[in-house]
Amino acid sequence: MITDSIADYLTRIRNAIRAKHRIVEIPASNLKKAMTTLLYEKGYIQQYEFEDQPNRQGLIKIRLKHHPSTNANINKPPITLIRESKPSRRKYVKANQLPRILNGLGIAILSTPKGIISDKEARQLNVGGEVLCYIY
Repeated sequence: MITDSIADYLTRIRNAIRAKHRIVEIPASNLKKAMTTLLYEKGYIQQYEFEDQPNRQGLIKIRLKHHPSTNANINKPPITLIRESKPSRRKYVKANQLPRILNGLGIAILSTPKGIISDKEARQLNVGGEVLCYIY
């Protein structure tokens, strides 16, 4: 039984990058779907597909961008995924205390009343929330 599904999501992507896999399959949830969509919009993954199965959880298939066969620049470093808020220690921030990742080169994914958004969008909307993870 997995108690922290977001950490599992990030670990599966991290392990697939290190193993140089082109596609990674992850059990689906609405939170993971929103995070996947955000990763695609920000350009951290190449492509994604949601497979809904009747009477089952469903799958998210993610095509990774940092693979030698799909990336012309092989020397480009893979993305770094760091889980910030954990079930044992939640991290909440106010709108005026939003983290800035690598001086704006990375993003923080937040769970806010407006949904799952990046730190840059949260600044524009002037909302705070739970910091789920950092990506750079």
